[in-house]
Amino acid sequence: MIVMKFGGTSVGSKERFEQVFRLISQAKDESGPPLVVVSAMSGVTNALIEAADLAVRRNLDGALAQIEMVRQKHIDAVQGLLSKDKAQALLSDLSLHLSELDSVLRGINYLGELSKRSIDAVSAMGELLSSSVLAEYARERGLKTKWVDARKVVQTDDTFGKANPQWQEIEARAKSEILPAIKDGSIVITQGFIGSTAEGITTTLGRGGSDYSASILGVACDAQRIEIWTDVDGMMTADPRIVPAAQLITDVSFQEASELAYFGAKVLHPLTIKPAVEKNITVKVLNTMRPDSRGTSIQAVVKEPAAYAKNDLAKSICAIASKKGISALFISSPRMLMAHGFLAKVFSVFDKHRTPIDLIATSEVSISLTVDNIENLDLIRQDLAELGEIEVMSDTAIVTVVGRQFRERSGIAGEVFTALKDINILVISGGASDINISFLVHAVDADRAVKQLHAHFFGS
Repeated sequence: MIVMKFGGTSVGSKERFEQVFRLISQAKDESGPPLVVVSAMSGVTNALIEAADLAVRRNLDGALAQIEMVRQKHIDAVQGLLSKDKAQALLSDLSLHLSELDSVLRGINYLGELSKRSIDAVSAMGELLSSSVLAEYARERGLKTKWVDARKVVQTDDTFGKANPQWQEIEARAKSEILPAIKDGSIVITQGFIGSTAEGITTTLGRGGSDYSASILGVACDAQRIEIWTDVDGMMTADPRIVPAAQLITDVSFQEASELAYFGAKVLHPLTIKPAVEKNITVKVLNTMRPDSRGTSIQAVVKEPAAYAKNDLAKSICAIASKKGISALFISSPRMLMAHGFLAKVFSVFDKHRTPIDLIATSEVSISLTVDNIENLDLIRQDLAELGEIEVMSDTAIVTVVGRQFRERSGIAGEVFTALKDINILVISGGASDINISFLVHAVDADRAVKQLHAHFFGS
């Protein structure tokens, strides 16, 4: 069995739904019925969140206008895909979902309060709508399908906005809700991004969480392969919006893909790789609009091709990624000198405020580190002030060079920093995994740094 996840642009219009239908039909003929995971139609999740923001600001008319736009987007798709009777029946069902959403927004507007739980209830609606459209269209076109509410399978904790999966319960539910239908020859169509607590309260896995959903369900169902269908050919040697000459990476290891995803490559959600690597399930990134493209295959281990010769430094590099919106914290304290436990105290502050650290570099009396979540930055700064002098620098970016066996090849760092000789580097950090060198630059220099590195290692 394979899992096929389709992103928002893949189901963004009537024509996109038709293409998805062709792809799942082909997959059924070649590999048996797939498990299909669907995102909201492109633009819908943003519209739903905007509606919630307008409602809490007491602009109910504006909020309802956003919902009407979402309604019309689905009406256009449904009327273009289904016969008149089927379209009318489905639109009646979709109206029930939207009426529920209307009630939630009116409650937010009345109370003037928008909690993370409420945002999850609102933003989850897009996937329920799009997956219903795809399921009904596939059914009318003759495919045996079963629509499954992901909230009945993907049980999570109550960390609203970024919920954590409860693996044991998910595996049990997948065996009762999904696998029997697939064994019976049905294509199961469900939603990405959403789940629910043990009490049945709707949660979300965070923005971009549909990829994570596909991975979670793929692991729970012991899938042979997880396919992420999107609007690009696969993972590239750099963001093609920054470097038009970026090249497709056809094969990449789990470690490399995880580093690239975390440090800015937008093709995959960073957490997508983690569950799959634990089960050694291959992940493929493919282009819905160009299904004949080879795409990128991500596996636990990728054999090092002959081109990765130790005397050829350029061939050690896999890709360049960048991540903007970073804040850097510089902590200085004489108390660090020849003292133990200081780092533990620093890390306990970030643990207290549930804020992950991206990069870290230390010296005898100072620590430099970066974060991309600034929600609790003021509180973190206050707590760290008890440990030493604190300087915070905003509007910075991380640039990461990802490759293989960096510690076994001399000269790589020299090549990297030669390419960046005219760019001010604020922090340097080498990954413990031996596959990346990362550094901090001013945000205005990030794109230029990526371009110069790519030109140096891959040509322009």
